[in-house]
Amino acid sequence: MTSPNRNGAVVFDVDGTLVDSERDGHRTAFNAAFSAAGLPYHWDVETYGRLLQMTGGRRRIATFLRRQSHSHDEAEELAAILHADKTARFRTMVEQGAIPPRPGIRALLSELSATGMTLAVATTGTRMWVEPLLDNLFGRGRFACVVTGTEVPTLKPDPGVYLRVLDGIGLPPNRAIAVEDSVNGLRAAQGAGLRCLVVTNHYTRGQDFTGALGVLDRFLVPDVAMLLRHHLLPSTECTSSRPHTESDP
Repeated sequence: MTSPNRNGAVVFDVDGTLVDSERDGHRTAFNAAFSAAGLPYHWDVETYGRLLQMTGGRRRIATFLRRQSHSHDEAEELAAILHADKTARFRTMVEQGAIPPRPGIRALLSELSATGMTLAVATTGTRMWVEPLLDNLFGRGRFACVVTGTEVPTLKPDPGVYLRVLDGIGLPPNRAIAVEDSVNGLRAAQGAGLRCLVVTNHYTRGQDFTGALGVLDRFLVPDVAMLLRHHLLPSTECTSSRPHTESDP
């Protein structure tokens, strides 16, 4: 457990939040796994967007296969095989530098670190690819605590991954803010008692983000950093007014 930080913590989701990984990353790897297995399935951009409403790649595959008339047992068995292949393919994409960070996120992380905030990650992605992705894009040790779906198999909107992060960084929920891109992520953070800033992407714009601390469509670094400082730092250390976000009246 890390030492408690009086300046608080910002806890980031990975897929769709730290990185642009869904449309041209995971989706591409899923389709390659289908093809390698000799299956006639291809998830186009719109189809994959609908499937993303369900968290968990293996569960997503199994549900899809049942809808294609595969039996329950066959769907579960195939899903395990396909998901393992997809994960390996996605890790290769990560290692080849094919998964980019979202614009502005590196500058935001640097600014938050300079303010003395603890940075952490709460994702239901598999550590097999999450760890090399974070190391390659942001540098080893950038995040004080990284909890993945490998350690906490319950999927968002279940709050388990956030509860594990809070335990790991040694802070109560009112001293941390989550940054998410989806309604499932928002609900997971709220379930653990965290306030949550939402930064949407291609697939999540238009979802219901009731209760979010703010909703943006991109990382406007000065505004996002100011918003997070406003809600985490002691008032004597943060005198700037809160910036406008899309959820403001």
